[in-house]
Order: sequence, then C-alpha cells, then structure tokens
Amino acid sequence: MKRAIISDIHGNLTALQTVLRDAEEQGCTQVLCLGDIVGYGPCPAECIDLVSELDASILGNHDLAALFDPEGFSSTAEQAIMWTRRQIETGDTPQTCYRRLEFLAYLPRTRREGDTFFVHGSIRNPVNEYVFPEDVYNQRKMEKLFSMIRGVCYQGHTHVPGVFTEEGTFLRPADIDYQYRLGQGKAMINVGSVGQPRDGDWRTCYVVVEDDLVTFRRLEYDVESTIRQIHAIDDLDPYLGDRLREGK
Repeated sequence: MKRAIISDIHGNLTALQTVLRDAEEQGCTQVLCLGDIVGYGPCPAECIDLVSELDASILGNHDLAALFDPEGFSSTAEQAIMWTRRQIETGDTPQTCYRRLEFLAYLPRTRREGDTFFVHGSIRNPVNEYVFPEDVYNQRKMEKLFSMIRGVCYQGHTHVPGVFTEEGTFLRPADIDYQYRLGQGKAMINVGSVGQPRDGDWRTCYVVVEDDLVTFRRLEYDVESTIRQIHAIDDLDPYLGDRLREGK
C-alpha cells in the first residue's frame, strides 16, 4: 500500500489541492491527515470539505480551538481562529455548517495501526505538545517520548519536517536525500506542513509511505494567490500571508 500523510493545512486550500493532486499522481491509494485543517488561512470551510473525504484524519490544536475557546494562542492566532469559527458556523446552509462542525467534533486525538501511531503533537500529548528539532538535546523528554513508541510515530504541529531517531538525532529531509527507510529502530517522523511550512522553505510538504520507505515531498504552489486571499480579509493579519513567502 502506498499512502500520503499530510498535516497542518491551516486553511490553505491552494496548497492542499496541490498536495492532493501530487499524491494521486504518485499512486497513493490512501491519504491521512494529522490535524490543523484550519487556522491562519483564508479557506477553512473548503479545506474541511476536502479533508472530510480523506481516508482518516485526527484532531489538531487549531481544529480544537475552532470548536472551543483558544488557549495559549498569540493575539494574531486567536483573532484568526475566531474568524475561522465564524466562517464554519455561518457559511452556506445550516446543514452544511453543522456537518463541518460535526466533522471537527468527532475527530479522534490519535490513530494506531499495530506499532505505528499517528498524532498531531506528540504521543504523550497528542494535540498540544511540540517536539522541536532542538529537543534532541533534552534527553529526558526524548527518552520519555520514545519509551511510549513501539515502532514509528507520525506527527506534525511544529511545521518542521524531519526524522527523530532513538539515538538522539534529528535528520532533516535534505540531509537524507528526502528519504528514510524504516526498520532502523524507533522513529518519530514529522511530516511537515501543507499550508504553512516553517523550516525556511516556502514549498508545501508532506510524506509518501510505501512499505518501509518514507519519502518527503516538497512542491511549489501558487503561494501568491493564498497571500492575496489573506490580505483581502480584514480579520486576518497580513503577516499570516507574508510569512508564507519565506517559510517561517
């Protein structure tokens, strides 16, 4: 089976459409989403509609905030999530709005397939915990996380793609020729962000998994179109669009 694993779309419909087309061209027969379908971006409702048709999805912290009051968000992020909530609650017909809210409300926090886990944040705190590349220097944290993993854990949340190994290293995609072969011990794999990369590369990112081979895919998309959409919405800070050019 060949599958795509995506995460952190953040209402960026143009990027999502680009990734889904590429996944189909790559021959993927399944697509899994690791959360944060909404937040920051200009097309939350449309992104929910697309993701609701995928094979499986789990809950992200921005998805949760769209249902309840956001906690621990910056003022910019909070303003964006409140605008996002209004789009979901008031757009189209009441039935459509209810369907979108219901979809978010019933998203599971984790998914497990044998020794493989899927989360948004971390295996310890599936919705909210960040695992950053520099956490490899936090031995206690990494030992605890790996003690909870049986094989591999796919995650997102930081928008920084790469592979955490049990030996205490973080492998960036460019360092491993954008491919990693499973079976070398436990691993945590951050699949990157579809809609708002933050690793200095503006291109959208996701992974394709076939047997034991994980391939990171970086794709150009019409980023200027998304930026213009954000700039046209008064309740979204223009910075949320500008940052997309630099991948930060």
